[in-house]
Amino acid sequence: MPPAAETVLDEVDGEEEAGGRPLRTGAPARGLRAPAVAGPLSAALLTAVLLCLATRLSRSYPFGPVTRNVVDLGQQYLPFHAYWRSFLLGETDGDAFLNWSSGFGSNFLGDIGTYLSSPFDLLVVLFPADHIELALYVVTAAKITAAGAAMALLLLRLRPGPWPVAAVLGTAYALSGWTFNLGASVPMWLDGLVAFPLLCLVGEWARTGRRPVLGPLVVALAWIANFYTAYMATLGAAVVLVVRLLTAEETASTRQRLAGALRAARGVLIGIGLAAPLVVVVFLGTKVADPTPETTFTAAAWTDVLARFLPATASVASPALFIGTPALALALTLPFNRAVAPRVRAAWSAAIVLVTLSLQWEPTHLLWHAGASPNGGPYRQTFVLCGLLLIGAWFSAARGVPRPSALLGGGALLGLLAWAARGSVDIDRWTYPAFGAAAALALAAVLLASLPNARRTTARVLPVLAVALFLVAQAGEAAVTGKRIEEQQLSKVAWSPRIGPWHTSVADEVARADAWPRYRTDPGEVPGGNDVLITGGQGPDYYSSLTAEVTSSTLASLGFGYYAKGRHPVTLDNPVTDALFSVGTRIRSRPTEPVRQDAAPRATVSVATTPVPPLVTVRPPGRPAGHAGDSAFARQERLLGAEVYELPPAARTGRTLTARCPAGSQVWFWAPEYRGAATLAGERPVHFEGKPPAVRAPMRALGAVPSSGEVRIELSPEKKLRLPRQPVGCLVQDRLDSAVRELTATGATRVRATGHTVTAELPPGSTGTAVLAAPRISGWRCAAGDAEPAPARAYEGLVAVPLDGRATTVTCSFRPPGLRLGGAAGAAALLALAVTGVLHRRARRRTPR
Repeated sequence: MPPAAETVLDEVDGEEEAGGRPLRTGAPARGLRAPAVAGPLSAALLTAVLLCLATRLSRSYPFGPVTRNVVDLGQQYLPFHAYWRSFLLGETDGDAFLNWSSGFGSNFLGDIGTYLSSPFDLLVVLFPADHIELALYVVTAAKITAAGAAMALLLLRLRPGPWPVAAVLGTAYALSGWTFNLGASVPMWLDGLVAFPLLCLVGEWARTGRRPVLGPLVVALAWIANFYTAYMATLGAAVVLVVRLLTAEETASTRQRLAGALRAARGVLIGIGLAAPLVVVVFLGTKVADPTPETTFTAAAWTDVLARFLPATASVASPALFIGTPALALALTLPFNRAVAPRVRAAWSAAIVLVTLSLQWEPTHLLWHAGASPNGGPYRQTFVLCGLLLIGAWFSAARGVPRPSALLGGGALLGLLAWAARGSVDIDRWTYPAFGAAAALALAAVLLASLPNARRTTARVLPVLAVALFLVAQAGEAAVTGKRIEEQQLSKVAWSPRIGPWHTSVADEVARADAWPRYRTDPGEVPGGNDVLITGGQGPDYYSSLTAEVTSSTLASLGFGYYAKGRHPVTLDNPVTDALFSVGTRIRSRPTEPVRQDAAPRATVSVATTPVPPLVTVRPPGRPAGHAGDSAFARQERLLGAEVYELPPAARTGRTLTARCPAGSQVWFWAPEYRGAATLAGERPVHFEGKPPAVRAPMRALGAVPSSGEVRIELSPEKKLRLPRQPVGCLVQDRLDSAVRELTATGATRVRATGHTVTAELPPGSTGTAVLAAPRISGWRCAAGDAEPAPARAYEGLVAVPLDGRATTVTCSFRPPGLRLGGAAGAAALLALAVTGVLHRRARRRTPR
């Protein structure tokens, strides 16, 4: 690099190089600030262009017809962002505390803190409802772009150098393999990608005793945006701070290092305290969430780890470490680069090696993930290591092209890495061609930059050409990697179709039929799971990391199905549960053509409205009526308070079940672990998708009992046949109609729902138990009449309030657990921040210039 490009000041407060050498200060202030502006802006622009290019090459939306909605992107983040837009515009039934559209009533503040609290997510209000996929893509792109800009700014702050190189390395960080393989399909984690370089800047401010108020605010913003990856970013920033305290000249003495570390700890604690009102709610929400099976960490094979440094590799079982071959080559030159001080080389090299090893050792793996091994994707912290590698690359390149000895050493390590990874299952057919092309272009860039500059024109042109080749190598490899990862994901993992006419048709019918809170409207089964948040209504579908165990277990016990090991309950088209949960209108839809990756599906839609009890009903004192036993049929009856099923003993002969039921009754088959088809004689096959422990099949109707009363069910299991003790129930409609009339007559005469509060007026003299048709999740408080609100009781898993015959009203209100504790911690942190600011200002006044 030309010498003029090597002496660049950062925008804020860099008066010395990392080695302590004074910088030239003869340029005007405007010129000194230019690199700190040009570097991040260039990184942001380059990142955005390459991300869009990778999307276009893969023909994914919005630059192609193919869906991007893989796994949780389609089943969680897209629906939640659609609901978030509606919430921000005041179009939802609930409020910031309670979401009535999911799980028959769920903790929305917990979901906000988990999925929607990033400032970038506010961008969804700028898009119309039918362009929510575009809105989410823009949100995703904005986060990735901001990460590139933040890393470029950090690099220029850590050590002055050529801003074009900082911009390219910032882009390499933003478009790492972790971003393409994990972050782009889990947009909430991208806030951690942005947070890491910003938290490193906070560490720099703490180290030099500057910005004691802004630092905690940045920490708070990072933890509010996504506390899960912010925790990992904070650990990574601590590693960077330790290296800086040990190597930077400004903190040469032990006292200065200790003071810097204490200032950083103070800033982090205050920042986390400021975020506590949201973080505590989310933390306590995870404590009552449906538990996932415990996972034992198994380290990836080192061959696969090395392969993930290479382009076009995709896997969730190994760390996504791709940062681009040119950038990786620069990072590998650091241990051999004698232009960098030995202490700096040793400290950064040791940090990178130790963090790499920490990914593969279970105790440090648990440390990175806050003590709990994640269920799926055990290398979520990899973005921190990508950032450290790029910091190492910057320290090696900031003073100019590394010397030939360093280049040979780094090149040898790079070649050895590529050779050792050749047997990995993660290697793609594009991997080595892309690697070879990028390596060749990077070598050409080095040769151009190393040529003697005898002429003035050559001295200007050759460095520019070298940077251009470096940029082309890095950019081309990133675009190819993004393309291939998207294509591999669509071929290997679950996906959801594009939003289109199916969703619109259901949403229109829901809007026409909606009568909340008089009764619920269930939008039924729509594609993409959790898309009820797009269509509206008040159904049970809900997919969240915070799905309460009470919700999952209560619904499962009544015959509802679920996915994701219980965290994704799905609707149940059953008249008994419709009566239990006051589902008065049910939308049914089915596709008119096969659902494809490259087209938005269409469907036929029908609407059915039936009389149901109100949202709040009254159960008489004493033991509830219903069959004995633990089957879903018996549990439905006990909650309903009436026997509505005939539960005949089913005789099994091979794969055939036989029983006898009243003629004309409806045959229901309940086998939550069954996978295969069940066919009632004379009817069409009905398919079940049980796959324990991840998937529980809901009960389904098989058809009507013939006039003979004989029930004969043929089973076609795909795996070993496992049935519960009472798999068959025959619903007698007249009995159900009578039970519905009884609950309606004794139930609430009027129900009002405002946000997170439900108020019901009851018939005079009501005794027994008032039951709100909502799972009794933590946070519900109720009162009968003028009594003081108290934690709600449970009635077969639903919210309940005892009645003494004197109260004529019942009021239940939901407050997310942890809100008061978090608010108190936030207030204390705000006070500490104010005190810190006042003390810092007084100290500055006492200190002479």
